[in-house]
Amino acid sequence: MGLLLVVEAAAMILALLVAIGYGGPDVNSFLYSIGITAVSGGILFLLGRKSSNNIAKRDGYIIVTLTWIVFSLFGSLPFMMGGFIPSFTNAFFETMSGFTTTGSSILTDIEALPHGILFWRSMTQWLGGMGIIVLSLAILPALGIGGMQLFVAEVPGPTPDKLHPRIKQTAKRLWGIYVLFTVLETILLYIGKMPLFDAVCHSFTTMATGGYSTKQASIAFFTSPYIQYVITIFMFLAGTNFTLSYLALTGN
Repeated sequence: MGLLLVVEAAAMILALLVAIGYGGPDVNSFLYSIGITAVSGGILFLLGRKSSNNIAKRDGYIIVTLTWIVFSLFGSLPFMMGGFIPSFTNAFFETMSGFTTTGSSILTDIEALPHGILFWRSMTQWLGGMGIIVLSLAILPALGIGGMQLFVAEVPGPTPDKLHPRIKQTAKRLWGIYVLFTVLETILLYIGKMPLFDAVCHSFTTMATGGYSTKQASIAFFTSPYIQYVITIFMFLAGTNFTLSYLALTGN
């Protein structure tokens, strides 16, 4: 759990860079949130470093469930720190809705939020779209032991497919496809005259099939059939089993 919080803190750094780039009032919110999340993760890691790495199926389900709850608790910090969503209940709801790619929102004036907060809001969906555990299995070798139990508990469906005998390599390939599609959609939306910031955020939420937008009117704001077609196509791709996408891309 500690290493997972470090991953979340690292993701917040990207939102911090966006906040700094736009000179928004959310810079301090991310600085405090990153500090709290990283320190908490470090403490949990030190406390659990001597625990057993043998993970049973039941352990996998418990870890995944707790991960979503804890991730949402810390993920709500940027919203609350700067008073952008001052209510804990609302901030937690917005964050949980993001990580679970539910798409429900308590916000009534989305465009009033600074760019960093909007970026983080979209990123919660993007991270949740493929799965926090799958990301961790891809980039954190320390979770390699017992990783299959976490993978089974995280990936929806009765029989999660493995693309490689090693679960770490499977996770990397799944995330590789996810990132590839996200980049392609961003480029196509930008070609369609959508501002780069909006293109990135909408690509995040399209690939997660979550629907968060940077505009109150969502994609209707852009009045562009081209943009609607691009998002529709990538929503379809995102809803397809990524194992099939991988096999298609490799010519098999």
